[in-house]
Amino acid sequence: MRMYDIIQKKRNGNELTKEEINFFIEGYTKGEIPDYQASALCMAIYFNGMTSDETVALTLAMAHSGDMMDLSSIPGETVDKHSTGGVGDKTTLIVAPIAAALGCKVAKMSGRGLGHTGGTVDKLESIPGFKVELPPDFFFAQVNAIGLSVIGQSGNLTPADKKLYALRDVTATVESIPLIASSIISKKLAGGSKNIVLDVKCGSGAFMKTPEAARELAKVMVDIGNKAGRKTTAVITNMDIPLGKYIGNSLEVIEAIEVLNGGGCKDLRELCIVLAATMYSSCFGASYEDSRAKVIEVIENGEALNKLAEMVKAQGGDKGLIFHPENFEKSRYSYEIKAKTSGYIEKMDTEKIGISSSLLGAGREKKEDSIDYKAGIILGKKTGDYVTEGETLATLFTDKEERIEKSEKTFLEALTFSDIKPKEEILVYEIIK
Repeated sequence: MRMYDIIQKKRNGNELTKEEINFFIEGYTKGEIPDYQASALCMAIYFNGMTSDETVALTLAMAHSGDMMDLSSIPGETVDKHSTGGVGDKTTLIVAPIAAALGCKVAKMSGRGLGHTGGTVDKLESIPGFKVELPPDFFFAQVNAIGLSVIGQSGNLTPADKKLYALRDVTATVESIPLIASSIISKKLAGGSKNIVLDVKCGSGAFMKTPEAARELAKVMVDIGNKAGRKTTAVITNMDIPLGKYIGNSLEVIEAIEVLNGGGCKDLRELCIVLAATMYSSCFGASYEDSRAKVIEVIENGEALNKLAEMVKAQGGDKGLIFHPENFEKSRYSYEIKAKTSGYIEKMDTEKIGISSSLLGAGREKKEDSIDYKAGIILGKKTGDYVTEGETLATLFTDKEERIEKSEKTFLEALTFSDIKPKEEILVYEIIK
């Protein structure tokens, strides 16, 4: 078998066999197939797409290119939630303890952020002492003991995806549904959970800009997951507006605690109820309505918040902050952005708002960059709100005063005002099983 023939076959729009896909993934992972041939195949896939069988074969080959987490030592229903990313997306910090409080087993590996937002691991590390690296035995024992552990991605999981993702990033082949889907689902399959819930974002702050594009991606991922023997559900959600009002690592932990205390911003609270109910329903076959009622119950009786505190204590973090978030360390400088005009906020460019937060130190441009866990933005107003000239639009937090001016400029560029109140945005477009 030759790589040249595989590239030519896909270039001509023909379907690759499972054996040909395995040959490519195995050879590329080992370094036997050079980048220029791998990039040629990615470009052929970009233009010609892949069939369902091809995409499943690619995903399985990538998942099995390294270690596969074996969760068989964890009895019960294991569940994983994955978000395609967004600004203010701290849902894992909320839905994981809710699901665990309801009897699901959440053995989750999460990543760090790159770009204009921090990842779940970065948010957890903003809790002093919290350890995101645990030996496998400790990880499994903790999930068995309290039903929940969230750690950083470790070991040799999906090395093929790591190589291919980096290659696609520099060869203009990122925007390909089969390549995106196989990248995401291969990691979920390697993670080992029986149930997978996908939060597929669409809008200005997401990779997929329209509900139609998000739906296409969601259907492909659900199909792959189900064919691979995992019960997979996708929730298509709005990222045209930042999620919640807090953007930044420790700030997002504080807002997550607010939601688990029964408060928090309406959109964030509602989305987390939907996602957690979907996780519970997937695990135990309950109706969505019954699952939703159970989710609300463990928020209201405090069990979900206590579960988050249990996880923080088990992983070395300061449990006291979960009950007293006002004690989180604060930034040296805060600055209020005032409205320069009156009117309704018609639109927010969510990605620009994320960049504004990153300029304050809340994100990283390169993997080796350090994050200021305290930095970020608290929104005073969101899309649809009426603003009077001079009112506070947002408050910026940073230890570097010189970054405030550029962050404010970027933030203001992200807002569009109107004299007419805009239609209320849809939060959840669809649930696909």
